[in-house]
Amino acid sequence: QTRLVESGGGSAQPGGSLRLSCTSSGLTLEDHAIGWFRQYPGQRHEGVLCINMFNGTTIWSDSVVGRFTISRNNAKNTVDLRMNNLRLEDTAVYFCAASSICTQWGQNDYWGQGTQVTVSS
Repeated sequence: QTRLVESGGGSAQPGGSLRLSCTSSGLTLEDHAIGWFRQYPGQRHEGVLCINMFNGTTIWSDSVVGRFTISRNNAKNTVDLRMNNLRLEDTAVYFCAASSICTQWGQNDYWGQGTQVTVSS
């Protein structure tokens, strides 16, 4: 069964850093566009960043410019989301999703279960 798995969530203080990883059993991530999304309670998923099959990146959320980056580690079959200078408003459940192209609002083919990120002082 193909699935995505996120890891690396947890707690951090404002100004701190976390690195989330997305990996998969059954799916070679380098053959897919991988997007990172986050979800606040009671709201729909919000696109954060995406990396396409050619390693081009798209920033969907202006609030993460200069703070978050996305990258691939093909040897480990992971896509990482590095989050620096965290803010309180970054607190959310973070998901990765795979599709043929970066898809912010449409249907992604595969989703992970999500990992909680909590930023608090």
